[in-house]
Amino acid sequence: MPSTAVIGLQWGDEGKGKVIDSLAIDADLIVRFAGGNNAGHTVWVGTEKYVLHLIPGGILHAGKLNLIGRGVVVNLEALIEEIDGLKQRGVAVEERLRIDSRVHVIFPYHCQIDGLVETWRGEGRIGTTGRGIGPAYADKVSRTGIRLADILDRDTFEQRLHAALAEKNAVMSKVYGVEPEPYDDLFEKTRALAERLRPLVVDGGELARKAHQDGKRILFEGAQGAMLDLDAGTYPYVTSSWTGVAGIAGGAGFPPNRIDRSLAVTKAYCTRVGEGPFPSELKCAIGQRLRDQGNEYGATTGRPRRCGWFDALQARYACALNGLDGVFVTNLDVLSGFEEIQVCVAYRLADGSEVRDYPAELGKIDDIQPVFQTLPGWTEDITAATTLDDLPSACRDYVAFLEQQMRVPIVSLSVGPGRTQMFVCDSAQAPA
Repeated sequence: MPSTAVIGLQWGDEGKGKVIDSLAIDADLIVRFAGGNNAGHTVWVGTEKYVLHLIPGGILHAGKLNLIGRGVVVNLEALIEEIDGLKQRGVAVEERLRIDSRVHVIFPYHCQIDGLVETWRGEGRIGTTGRGIGPAYADKVSRTGIRLADILDRDTFEQRLHAALAEKNAVMSKVYGVEPEPYDDLFEKTRALAERLRPLVVDGGELARKAHQDGKRILFEGAQGAMLDLDAGTYPYVTSSWTGVAGIAGGAGFPPNRIDRSLAVTKAYCTRVGEGPFPSELKCAIGQRLRDQGNEYGATTGRPRRCGWFDALQARYACALNGLDGVFVTNLDVLSGFEEIQVCVAYRLADGSEVRDYPAELGKIDDIQPVFQTLPGWTEDITAATTLDDLPSACRDYVAFLEQQMRVPIVSLSVGPGRTQMFVCDSAQAPA
């Protein structure tokens, strides 16, 4: 595993935390390259549950170095709270965590603007988490953002914060009618937070490149999912960063031609949080049953996830887009007990025609009807399975069908939330 990328294949919440945790055992450096504290990776260690928001998933393993790459936007207060929470549980965070000095910082005014803008959008809202992620990335692109390195230099921070607040306070007071952000309090509080993190700050790109040159094994950890990618996802109902394999070069400062293997994680069905197109969504008792059996509530936000059957068009698109070498399938056990299981294999458009390749524009979601193929379900409890042969024949057939539809080998199956409830499997069926 010289350098491996692991991303989400759907709209996030696919179980990447568990996969990253398992692969981190064989890695030397684990790098988070995009997103903010709107992401949440859940890892179970025995009966202990850990929910990671900004810190990479290798943090629970001794001897592993974890890097928050420059493509991440960081709420300093949230990061320190996460660090302190892990330390209280005995995790040696300072030994295992580094932060790129170039990360952009989320300020309280970003969170304020995020909430205000979403409210003003009304029915046109895009379903943000309100954590300031989008506004922080917007400042980064408009070159008015403030990086961690800027904050650690007092003179630079004074200059840049004055400039930022002159603009933000004018917008918030004159457009939204809210109280301006006081400079002195924000300056001192932010400086104190940054100083706490100073011992962990490095040139992240140099760290990752040097690790590769030294033959270290690097694991790149994606946040969210392929369909939330700023360019390739269901725009505008996307996040504000590049969530696929292509985001690693910019977000980690790592040469793209040095990534040796690209993998993705998908659920055995589909979920989505927030607004946006979701062709295979089930707004019925079956959807609620999937939600209940899968405990489909956001690890970070607590929001109930929208649930639906597996969407083969979406998965095939994301596989091809990211040049995947393999796929992990999680939550297979959630489907136990369904007499029939369906897979979306085509979209029927408003004019009655059908498409079997994912379109760039889905148009009005109400005009698109999923075309399902029905497969037999299974009733057996599969949570103790350790090989493909342990699964019921209907379950094996379902896995083989997903692999055939994605045209990428399924390399591992997860049959429960525990660390040990995942096993490597030979390709269920040769890709079509």
